[in-house]
Formats: sequence, C-alpha cells, structure tokens
Amino acid sequence: MAEAGVPRDGDLVSAVIAVAGELELSAVLERFVEAAAGLTGAPYGALTVIDDRGVSTAFVSTGVPGTVADVLRAAPLALGTLGEVPETGALRLRDAREHPAFRGIPPDHPSTVPLLGTSVRVGGRVFGHLYLSEKPGGFTQEDEDVVLSLAAAAGTAVANAQQHADAQRREHWLQAGVDLTTTLLEGVDDDGALERIVSTARDADEADAAALALPGVGGELVIEVAVGRNRDELIGAPMPPGSRAWRVVEDGTGLITASLARAHTVATPAMRSFGPALFAPVPAPGGAVGVLILLRKVGAPPFEPSDLTTAAAFAAQAALATQLAAGRHAHDLEALLDERERIARDLHDLAIQQLFATGLQLEAVRRRAARGVDATELTAIVDEALDNVDGSVQQIRRIVHDLRDPDAARGLVERLRREASLARTGLGFAPSLVVSLDGTTVVVGGLDADRVDHRVGPDLTADVVAVVREGLANAARHARASSVTVRVLVLGTAPEGSVRVEVEDDGVGLPADRRRSSGTRNLAERAHERGGTVEIGAPPTGPGTLLTWEAPLA
Repeated sequence: MAEAGVPRDGDLVSAVIAVAGELELSAVLERFVEAAAGLTGAPYGALTVIDDRGVSTAFVSTGVPGTVADVLRAAPLALGTLGEVPETGALRLRDAREHPAFRGIPPDHPSTVPLLGTSVRVGGRVFGHLYLSEKPGGFTQEDEDVVLSLAAAAGTAVANAQQHADAQRREHWLQAGVDLTTTLLEGVDDDGALERIVSTARDADEADAAALALPGVGGELVIEVAVGRNRDELIGAPMPPGSRAWRVVEDGTGLITASLARAHTVATPAMRSFGPALFAPVPAPGGAVGVLILLRKVGAPPFEPSDLTTAAAFAAQAALATQLAAGRHAHDLEALLDERERIARDLHDLAIQQLFATGLQLEAVRRRAARGVDATELTAIVDEALDNVDGSVQQIRRIVHDLRDPDAARGLVERLRREASLARTGLGFAPSLVVSLDGTTVVVGGLDADRVDHRVGPDLTADVVAVVREGLANAARHARASSVTVRVLVLGTAPEGSVRVEVEDDGVGLPADRRRSSGTRNLAERAHERGGTVEIGAPPTGPGTLLTWEAPLA
C-alpha cells in the first residue's frame, strides 16, 4: 500500500486477484468491500445488495461504523444522497451534505462527510451499491478510478460465485432426487412418501419451511403436508382461489415472491410471517396439479429463478417416482396373487389329492376289518397309507419353504452377488464384494462356496443377506459415497466360529442428528437374536461410515 492512501498498480492487481479467487458469494463481497476501503484509505465501506425493486437484501460492511452506516441500516431502501449512486460511473462528493438530495444526518456527525459510491453490475443489472465514506481529506480521482476497476472485477467474481452456487444447488437437488426415488421405490406408505418429498425439498434448497398443497374434496386446494417452521399452522390451511398457489395450478408454471411479509396480499395468514417464497407445480395423474411451497424467514436471501427451475424439476421427478412406486406396489400385489394361485394349485394337485387317496385307503381298511379280513393284508394297506401321509407332509413343507424364501435354494455367495448387483441402481456404481472363508477369498460355484453354506447354515444365511441389503440401502440413501465395500468373513467352525459382515463407504459419515433408526434397529435385533453384536461408526482411516455385524456360527 502506498502512502496517503494512494495505491500502486500492484496493489490493485493483487486486490482484483484476491476478489476473483473466491468462489463463495459471501467471501467475494467481503473481499471486495475490504479491498475497496483499503485501497482508497476509507475508514468505512459498505455494500448493499438489492433486488429488482431496489430493496436491500444483504448488507456487508468493514471499518468503524459512521454516518453512512447509520443511514444504510435504518431503511431497506437507499434514500437521499445514497440513492443517487449511478448505474454506471461513480458518485464522488467532498461532503454528502452538499448534494441536492441530502436528507440530513444524525446529530453526532463529523464536520464533513466525504462519500464515494459506485454500482456493481452483474449480467447487465445492478447487483448492489458500494459506499465508501469519511476519508480524511476526501476522495480523489485516482480513488474513483480504482473503485471502478475493482467494481468491474467484483461483478465478474459475483457472476462466477453465483454460477458456482447454482451448480452446487443443482447437484444437491439431483442427489436429493436420486435419494428420494430410491426411498420411494423401496416402499413407503402414501403419507410417508409425501412427507419425504416435502422434507427433501426443504433440505435441498435450505428453506425454513416447506409444504405441499393438494386438491381436495370439491376442488379446493389445501396444505396436506408441512415440515419446518410454523408446521402446525400451515397444515390444513386452505389456498383460496386467486392466491399464488391457485395461480400456479391454473397456469401450470411456478412463481417466486421476494417477501410474503411485505406483500400487499397474502391469502393464507399462516404464510404472512415468512419472507421469500417459492411455488412450484407438482403434476399428478389425471391432470390434477398440486403445489410445492418453499418458505424462508424474513430477511433471508430471496429465491432465484434457478431455484424455481430445479424445484419444479424435482417436483416432477418426485411425482413420477410416486407413480412408479404405486405401479411397483400394484405389480408386487399382482405377483403375490399369482403366487397364491400357484400355491393353491400345488396344494390341490399334490398334497390334497394325495391325502384324499390316503383317506380312501383308510376307508377300505375300515370296511375290510368289519368283514374280518386277515390282519396281514390290512397292515400292508395301513403302511401304504402312512407312506402317503409322509409324502403329503413333505409336499406341504416344500410349498411352505418356497413361500417363505424363493431364493433359499441359492448359496450365500450367489445371493450376496445378487444383492451387490441390485444395489448398483441406488448407488450409481457397483459396490465391491469380498467373501472369505478362513482368510481365503471365495468365488461363486467353487468348492469353498459350498463349505461356506455348510458352516453358516440356511437360517443364518438369511440374516447375513438381510444385513448386507440394509447396509447397501443405507449407503445409497445417506452416504453420498463414491465407493462402497462389502466384506463377509466366515471364521472357524461352530460353536467357536463366527460370521462377520462389514459394509464400508467413503461418504459423508454419520449425521449429527440421526432421526431414522428403523434400519439400525433391525440390525440390532438380528444380532441380539443370534447372540452377536452390531456397531456403526467411522472407519479406522478416512471419512465415511463402517457397519460391522457379527454373529456366532450355529
């Protein structure tokens, strides 16, 4: 920094590079204001970010608060001299009181109020206004040139930061859509599906509340599901004709509102306490349309058009996933009915017919015994009937066994390979699977695979497969991982031996607030029934989550 607040060219270049090097919008704004104040020697600098109506939506400052700070914080609009900053160029005043638009300053103002202001433009529109003030001796032409150069660089940096934020939001929405689709297709009830859609949307767009309004009896639009702030007040609230939600239903296109608290009309009183709002259409079968509503608290950043685009795409994807889940449920129900018909045929054609024949044989024994037939002949008939009864019992057992587990005929290694293959859809990649017997890797169809089945047994095999399935499902829903490894280790023989399942991912790790526990509860119950253990925590090295489930061999 040069003397008397006059910057060298190198200082300006360094400041431009520092501002352009930030990717987060808040960091860009802070760097810009600090650099502008530092390069010009201004004790105080501030930037107000404005919306399309000129209303301040964000405020960044540096230095000791002074007269300009008092005025800027007092009103949402730049008034008086502060409102005269041009869209291009700069406003430089030796004393703000000399400007015709001056409206007065607080009683404890300094003798003079030097002011230098300029606009930061992004994509052809004014993004915000920079104010520098109270520099001893006033601002110079060189200060003005420096600020204009820095504001141009800041405009580019803001645009880059906005694009970066948009990309992150799109990625977040995309991941949220994948997680939601996976969850819905795994099977949840209707109410659970709707609440999951709303919760996912709120988290994806960092809203304070989210709601889903659906058409009800008589065609009225009512909020059926809500999460977050003022949830109880929102649930059941009607959306009367003429409201923003109804406009979305009628037009089929979404809309955003800068602030419901400052809006002239708000049809639903429960929404009056919120600021920015977003309304996105949710298509439904038969042409009906619901509305996904995202709400932020007063003073929060407004929703951008890109938010509306991604939210509408998410709502459409959620609606499709819901329909697919319903279709899958109907398909599963149809398959169940077909299976019941097959079982009924098997029971009729095999077990029941055989029992009927056995009954005829016993009836013949009764008649012959009444006529005094030799006991040796009767014994032969009874023996044949008993053989038929045993055969019927075996038939019924086979049918029941097939009903309980159609995959039970497959070996453990083959079933684990199948689970890993099915998990590819939810994860977006194929998980790694390693099965070992006393430290030796086992392959499908090998002799060791048969030894694994012999040691583990069919009942424990079912638990091992269920644990692996739950571990892969949890990784798909929550981990956001790039790799998942499943290890199944069979060690020793019964009764001292054990089987250990490890599912490890490199994702985000366990959340601080773990609300859902049904999956882990099932794992714990299976371990308890087997006299085993289950642990869920961080891997020994690196990020992610490690599930370890172990049970003794029966």
